Amino acid sequence: MGRTDGEFFNFYQHGFIRVALGIPAVRVANPAFNAARTAALIEQAESAKAVLVVFPELGLTAYSCEDLFHQETLLAGAREALSTVLRAVCETHLIAVVGLPLPVDNMLFNCAAVLHQGRILGVVPKTFLPNYREYYEMRQFAPAAAARRRCVSLCGQDDVPFGERLLFRVGSDPSWSFFVEICEDLWAPIPPSSYAAMAGATVLVNLSASNITIGKDEYRHSLVANQSARCLASYLYTAAGTGESTTDLAWDGHAMVYENGALVSESERFRFDSQLVLAELDVERLSQERMRQTTFAQSVQCHAEELERFREVRVAVDLPHRRERLLCRRSYDRFPYVPANPALRDQRCYEAYNIQVQGLVKRLRSTGIENLVVGISGGLDSTQALIVAARAMDVLGLSRRNIKGYTMPGFATSKRTLRSAHTLMAAIGCEAHELDIRPSCEQMLRDLGHSLAGKPWPVPPSPVYDVTFENVQAGERTSHLFRLANHGNGLVVGTGDLSELALGWSTYGVGDHMSHYNVNASVPKTLIRHLIRWVAETGQLGDDVSRVLYDVLETEVSPELVPGDDDAGQPSQRTEEVIGPYELHDFFLYYTTRLGYLPTKVAFLAYCCWHDARRGHWPDIPPDRRHTYGIAEIKQWLAVFAERFFQLSQFKRSCVPNAPKVGSGGSLSPRGDYRAPSDAEATLWLEQIRAIPDRD
Repeated sequence: MGRTDGEFFNFYQHGFIRVALGIPAVRVANPAFNAARTAALIEQAESAKAVLVVFPELGLTAYSCEDLFHQETLLAGAREALSTVLRAVCETHLIAVVGLPLPVDNMLFNCAAVLHQGRILGVVPKTFLPNYREYYEMRQFAPAAAARRRCVSLCGQDDVPFGERLLFRVGSDPSWSFFVEICEDLWAPIPPSSYAAMAGATVLVNLSASNITIGKDEYRHSLVANQSARCLASYLYTAAGTGESTTDLAWDGHAMVYENGALVSESERFRFDSQLVLAELDVERLSQERMRQTTFAQSVQCHAEELERFREVRVAVDLPHRRERLLCRRSYDRFPYVPANPALRDQRCYEAYNIQVQGLVKRLRSTGIENLVVGISGGLDSTQALIVAARAMDVLGLSRRNIKGYTMPGFATSKRTLRSAHTLMAAIGCEAHELDIRPSCEQMLRDLGHSLAGKPWPVPPSPVYDVTFENVQAGERTSHLFRLANHGNGLVVGTGDLSELALGWSTYGVGDHMSHYNVNASVPKTLIRHLIRWVAETGQLGDDVSRVLYDVLETEVSPELVPGDDDAGQPSQRTEEVIGPYELHDFFLYYTTRLGYLPTKVAFLAYCCWHDARRGHWPDIPPDRRHTYGIAEIKQWLAVFAERFFQLSQFKRSCVPNAPKVGSGGSLSPRGDYRAPSDAEATLWLEQIRAIPDRD
């Protein structure tokens, strides 16, 4: 039995950390006031269970002091303010990073001081000083390269590390270390943080005082997003806000957190009071990404000499109580393959659909074949394959009659799906056929000596519908399609999707596993539903087709291989009752293959996303179809996923048809993203899953 204490439900146990960006309301040249406001935000960050809090550039004095920085009164006040903040930090578990001017060896440096439990861990001077347009920093400050010493004395502490190449490594976790740079450093052609990331920093911190002009916030977003993506890092950026002098400039208090190119959290700009921005960072993910992206290691090799210049400062941090329940506040999509933002979702659907179409068009052009053979079941996957085929014919300037559509009713085909298949083919305008596979299936069952061979249909009560009975039907359908393609000089278009490949939910060989070209092979089930809806809503194939597509979307997922009562109007065999909900399996698939997470971490994230229907976004899903899952259900279906994915199904993926890679979530083709042994065991994954609690 898994654990039921709070340990599992604490994000610090799963490679996350919570950070905070503080934007205090300041008064120009009033360090005591600014220190008090900074200390108040530190207290808030501690209450929020953060472990790192970052404040703006020169925040203890205000950035806009100009020549007042040459007044010893102000500089002494800044050092006293630092002592005040140091005492505030001493009462917490936090690491705090604050900005102040610091004279060293008759030079004045624009610095960031890193504080923890009464100690100054290090002081980082600004590397690049802007001296153009509205900036005149070289009038007051010296660049970091001018520094002649590696340590300073400050606030009664000696031998405080001083320099621009300090790497702060937190605890014994190799995936969590941070680096500090200041404002203009990010604007340089090669920011210091680029080298720091290669030296091991996964969290990059920027204390800024960037003033605001029209459109500048967009440029900041671009800089921070790209730097975090290139460095495979989290980037914390916080800029000066209200209270700075507006003699010639204005300030918007812009703070943001990016992780590997994605926005995690952002401040409310133009606030007239202090604010604290919280964000959870997945530092474990960043280490995983660096391990996978081989160009990162090559870059480390190329810059080895520069990286040797970094000094490491060790920080022992007590994380918030490990048995305390702390779920992620960060928004994770329930449907990682389907963007929550409607505009972005439309763009992604446009791209996915056209990637599928482009792949099929190229295959037809390269083979010189002008006919396509598609098996139409009336369900989601074959519908998506057919609408891709229709667009391909339009692009090639060929008649949609070149698509030979076959609906092949078997022993369990429902009236609803048979009707949908015929209606869809008619709306598309392809050549439509119905081919009853029951006679050939009965012949094969007789040849096999199966217990159901020769029985009248419907068969007597309590028949044994075994895997042979099911696969005879799936195999007959595919066998007919291939011979029909031979007969009509066509290509068989595959319909199986990424989710089915992951779970091995396909009949191997001459079954739905095989085709001449599979347009759906890297499209998961949850995305296919949205692709069909997008084609319908945007009228890609006309209003008549759109009306049919809306009806198909209401059909439950089923292989329709086991007979039942057809009066309900829906398939009697429901796939998700057997293998679990596809919305969960697609979630498991993304975080397992794309990010390589531990099963416990996958389950924790799934719980954060799915245990509360009010949390997060439900893209195009009506309220009556929105499900929630407790940890017991997540554990149950994750075990099914792990066994099927790692142990049972790889042999099927080792020989799949050609198919275009559609999304960053990947492909399971051995010629593409994923190569794995067919004889692997799932023991390790299942052992991890057993450690997941059995109740919330």
